[in-house]
This record gives sequence, C-alpha cells and structure tokens, in this order.
Amino acid sequence: MNSLIGKQINILDNGWIELQDIMGDDLAIVNAARASFLGESKGNEKDKRLLFYLMEHYHTGPFEQVEFKFRVKCPLFVARQWMRHRTWSYNELSRRYTSANIEFYIPDGNKWRKQSEINKQASDGFINAFYNNGFCSGRDFSKFLTFYCEDTLKYYNNLLDAGVAREMARMILPSNMYTEFIAKVDAHNLMHFLSLRMSPDAQYEIRVYAEAIYEHFFKPALPWTSEAFEKYRNRGWLVDKK
Repeated sequence: MNSLIGKQINILDNGWIELQDIMGDDLAIVNAARASFLGESKGNEKDKRLLFYLMEHYHTGPFEQVEFKFRVKCPLFVARQWMRHRTWSYNELSRRYTSANIEFYIPDGNKWRKQSEINKQASDGFINAFYNNGFCSGRDFSKFLTFYCEDTLKYYNNLLDAGVAREMARMILPSNMYTEFIAKVDAHNLMHFLSLRMSPDAQYEIRVYAEAIYEHFFKPALPWTSEAFEKYRNRGWLVDKK
C-alpha cells in the first residue's frame, strides 16, 4: 500500500485535503508510452529520458494512466472554483440530506485583501482590518464575519425548527461555509489544474490547496513527472516560490 494514502494536510483554519487512493507511478506513464510499440522498461536513465520527452512535446495520453483520488474540505466558494475544472469527477456533501457539522471559513484579521484597481477579478495587497465608517462598529472584519456567521447559523436552525425543509433552509447559508467532496483526476489534468491554481494570480484560498496537492502528494508520488513538469510547464509560480 502506498504510504501517501490516508495522509491528510490541514489547510486554512478548518480545511484539509486527504489522499484517498492513487493508481500508477512514473513507470506506469513510461510503460503506457512504450505500449504504442510493444516496448518495455529500459532502465531508469532511458525511462526518465522518455518521460521528459513526453512532457516537453505534450504527449499527454500516457500521463492520463495515473489517477489520484482526494477527499477535500474547503470553503464553498473554493469548491465552486475547483469544480470549474470539469475533467475531474466529483461527489459532494449535500445540505439537502444533512444539517450537521456546519463550519465557516474566517480569514485571519490581518489577511483581508484589497480589491485590485487594475484587475476586476483579483486582489492586491491587504487592507486595514478596522473599518471606520460605522459598518463594523469598531470591530475588525474577521470578528464581524464571525458574528454574521453565528447569526446566520442561528436563523438556519430556527428555520429547521419551524419545519422548513433542509433544501430550502440552506439558502440562508453563506459561501464561506465549509463543504466536503471526493474528487478523482488523472495526472495530466491534475497538472493543468496545478499550473493554473498555483499561479500567483490565483485566489489565495484555492492556491493553498493546489500547493498542498503538489508538495505533499504529486511530487512524492511522481518525482520524475514533477521534475519534468517544473522544467517544461513553469507558468511563473516556481520563480515566486524560490
């Protein structure tokens, strides 16, 4: 059994990601490529050279022979960004079926980001956590969000107590609520996800999940593939990390 299976990495305040299963390794990718002409492994040096050739020249099929299955706990808005990657297979917790274990993502008080003035969809730097126009009544943004979530959860439970169906009561729950899902993806499409979501311009809350996948699961499971990925698919995020 692969020692990575069952490993769980904590992320954000209450989130995590766990590797549930993995199929294949670097050699499986090489063997899949050589199957085209009924070839076999030719030793580490030649096998690694072939894998790098596949990566450099975008021969993607052999990389689809390796699959990862994760269980993820993340804020709802992160899950919605994640599920834009439709090459993954997903199965998500449903609030139609359960009202248990509701938690909310609360950013650190000094980690509230400012809206970028040049990029409509991105942030740029941090903002003073104390808002001075009366909106937060002297409280910082994180405390305000905490109070808001506590009130929301109270109203949600009031709706349930009044007999409202879970499928309707859930409408009041905010997008920073944590959700859980199982997701399966092959190595080729995982690399596409990583190249986008590890980029410096990706939203922080999804970027930390992508970085955890890469550092704790992808690199240990596929050392040759990750080395080739860093050499040929670098979108700039490696420069930031070094």
